[in-house]
Amino acid sequence: MEKQRLIRKFDKQSAIYEENTRRRMMGAWRKQLLQDVSGNVLEIAVGAGANFPYYDMGRMRLTAVDFSPMMLQRARRIAGEMDIKADFIESDIEDLDFPPQSFDCVVSTLSLCGYEDPVRVLRNMKKWSKPGGRIYLLEHGLGKNPALKTALRLANPIARRMSGCHWNRNIESLVLDSGLRIERMERHWGGMIYLIWAIA
Repeated sequence: MEKQRLIRKFDKQSAIYEENTRRRMMGAWRKQLLQDVSGNVLEIAVGAGANFPYYDMGRMRLTAVDFSPMMLQRARRIAGEMDIKADFIESDIEDLDFPPQSFDCVVSTLSLCGYEDPVRVLRNMKKWSKPGGRIYLLEHGLGKNPALKTALRLANPIARRMSGCHWNRNIESLVLDSGLRIERMERHWGGMIYLIWAIA
């Protein structure tokens, strides 16, 4: 999908993302995943700031990136309401670059579905992390049930057009292909939701 069209699609969805942030959607999983995040932290595809309630800002410095200006506008509003200080960057993460070994932790929640080359993005997370840096992922992808896998693969072209997301990705395989080391993984909702703690 052409990138500017994809950005417009996420701009239009930003109000729903903000509503989900305020309703603490997937809050239990986010809290479980992010409880140890600390140091110099990069969050890619920050959206409307859905992870902000689960960060201990006394232990971290946050850089938040998104390619959607409307998402960033809403994330800034949420951050202001929660007195969260962050550096916000409007950029396509697939084009952005940071100096190697810049971050102690990198966070991505529900973003790998949108990239044309998710392995490249994961490799960048690894490159931008300090040696032994932590990568925290909450992503959706193919489930464990064969019938469900088939349904997700068949529905993928429609899902991509409607939401900008791929539904047919094997998140575990993408992470391993990137060279990250999975330290712990949980799968929920028939295996479609992945919680992954990885090491750069």
